[in-house]
Amino acid sequence: PHQPPLVHRVPEYDVPVEEHAGQVSWSAPIQLDQGVDPQTTTLTLVYNGQVCSDACIPIFNREVAATFAGYLPKPAAGGTYREADAHVELMGTLQPQTVQPGGIATLTIAARPDEKWHVYALAEQDPKQISKPTVIALTNLSGLQPSATVASETPVEKETGLDEEPILYYHEQPVSGTIKLQIPSTAEVGDYKIEGLIGYQTCTEVSCDNPKAASFVGTVRVGDKTVEGEQSLAFTSASYDEANEAAIRYAAVAKTGGATKPLDTRELLTAIGFGLIGGLLLNLMPCVLPVIGLKILSFVEQGGQSRAHVFMLNLWYSLGLLSVFAILATLAAFVNLGWGEQFTHLWFKVAMTVLVFSMALSFLGTWEIPIPGFVGAGKSNELQQREGMSGAFFKGMFTTVLATPCSGPFLGPVFGYTLAQPPVVTYIVFLSVGLGMASPYLVIGAFPGLMRFLPKPGMWMETFKQLMAFFLLGTVVYLFTTISDEYFIAVLALLVGVWFACWWIGRTPITAETTSKAMNWAGAVGLAALIGFGSFEYLGPREELIPWEPYSPTALREATNSGKTVMVDFTADWCPTCKLNLARAIDTHPVNEVVQKHNIVPLIADWSDRSDTIKQALNELNSNSIPVLAIYPAGKPDQVIVLRDLLSQDDVLEALQQAGPSLEGAGETTTAMGEPVESSY
Repeated sequence: PHQPPLVHRVPEYDVPVEEHAGQVSWSAPIQLDQGVDPQTTTLTLVYNGQVCSDACIPIFNREVAATFAGYLPKPAAGGTYREADAHVELMGTLQPQTVQPGGIATLTIAARPDEKWHVYALAEQDPKQISKPTVIALTNLSGLQPSATVASETPVEKETGLDEEPILYYHEQPVSGTIKLQIPSTAEVGDYKIEGLIGYQTCTEVSCDNPKAASFVGTVRVGDKTVEGEQSLAFTSASYDEANEAAIRYAAVAKTGGATKPLDTRELLTAIGFGLIGGLLLNLMPCVLPVIGLKILSFVEQGGQSRAHVFMLNLWYSLGLLSVFAILATLAAFVNLGWGEQFTHLWFKVAMTVLVFSMALSFLGTWEIPIPGFVGAGKSNELQQREGMSGAFFKGMFTTVLATPCSGPFLGPVFGYTLAQPPVVTYIVFLSVGLGMASPYLVIGAFPGLMRFLPKPGMWMETFKQLMAFFLLGTVVYLFTTISDEYFIAVLALLVGVWFACWWIGRTPITAETTSKAMNWAGAVGLAALIGFGSFEYLGPREELIPWEPYSPTALREATNSGKTVMVDFTADWCPTCKLNLARAIDTHPVNEVVQKHNIVPLIADWSDRSDTIKQALNELNSNSIPVLAIYPAGKPDQVIVLRDLLSQDDVLEALQQAGPSLEGAGETTTAMGEPVESSY
């Protein structure tokens, strides 16, 4: 809007309401395809809202034509940027115009919030509280060494009374963040590209914008002598999550100086030493403890075996462990992926949840992991006969992958040190951490006598193995805490499919032919994949096509009295048929096209929690269960079309065609709603 809204609180509900008095205009950026002449283009806009005085008049889907009115003045250059619908202007510069080798360039990004708006204070990264702080990260330094980011002003501090974030820190006046860039004395004359991201959020006392971000790029020009002046940064839109992830990585870079420095042998040896200690302590982290039982059983299995065989098993376990560290080092050196950062991806968290859940089922005897020597792949009296190199190798890999959500003591500075080092140093440090983690097993492999404190193999191993299964299930619960709530049901359904697949595989006799085993495996895996696809397709979050509004008797009455055709979907979160109807038959592109074309008012009656209002509405439709889709024809709200139970898209389309479009310019009607008319579909 061209002016901020007026805010007042509704005493009945004690909530703030934003409204405009008099005249208000809204603007939005629109990008036209190449070759489209804006002077001959007409846009059709759809307006929904209400006008209120003592009473309110709703406005539903009113079409407004927008035509070309002239060109705006060309925006001023100088590194300024304002995202659409944002309430802050960003400005960025690099000074001086030219800097000589050994000198310092200054990067400055300023934020100027609109009147009555504030921007949150600078932080190294998002602490995952309520507000989103301003974060600045440089993603391409071109070999220059950055300082820490310094804010120009002290933020306002405001107590909130909330445990999640007791104090808010923000700026109501313009504020800037400054980074000093040290130019190496050996730098050659030329241009050095600087790239980065800034994430931010603006709020008033009663409302907030969504967190936003911008990427920026500039050039540090190195010459024979310093020339005063400045160069502007160029900004483009980005996402806040992207900016925050970059800020997490950049925090360590800024502390170490950012650029790839000459190798300091003492620093490297210190990092290796702390890496060995940190890797050793990583075995005690909560992420790893559930699978320590794997190695305990392995040690028991190895009792009485030759020293050479025991050493080889532990060596292969260590190689499996180190292989994962080598992969992580590759990702850190060439993809800039931090330790544990793979757990920021939903697909990885779901895959790990499935893997740990499958292993727990194996420990409980539901099925057998088809890897020789992988503990859990058989009964206790068979375990000592099945220990193999491949089983030891995969156990090492699994242990390491499960360890990555944790960062033990000393590992933070160690991994931060690698960010400013060449790839070879990154590999050395990561492998030192892996070697530290593997060291207890290598020592036991070299000196099997250390295992004599363990009891001899027996039936206790079966009980111990099943007990470890519950620790793994506890890990599954922990992994669920890392997955967004909107995916809970989909992931639970996927795990049920995996459970069924494991049960199916477990019923295959050991003596079955290879062809029969392969067919059972293919069928079980295929079914689990099908259930997984269906769960994420129909039970996961989905973007609604139809612009639903909450149902209320008042909303229904106002819409029907205005001559509108109204579609009401009675649904609930606990109703799977309702969800299936919505995804497959109601909230589809063809139905949405009819809703938009015929100016139909869509209302959703959510019965997830007890509601006497919705129950009464269902009773008026001669229904006491859901799903129910009720369509009130324009001008004939007493002739309700009711669709029940499982629906198809054709059912809904035919009912909408039978109801017809909303009346154009129809006045209020006084027709009382009578008995519903059952659909013949």
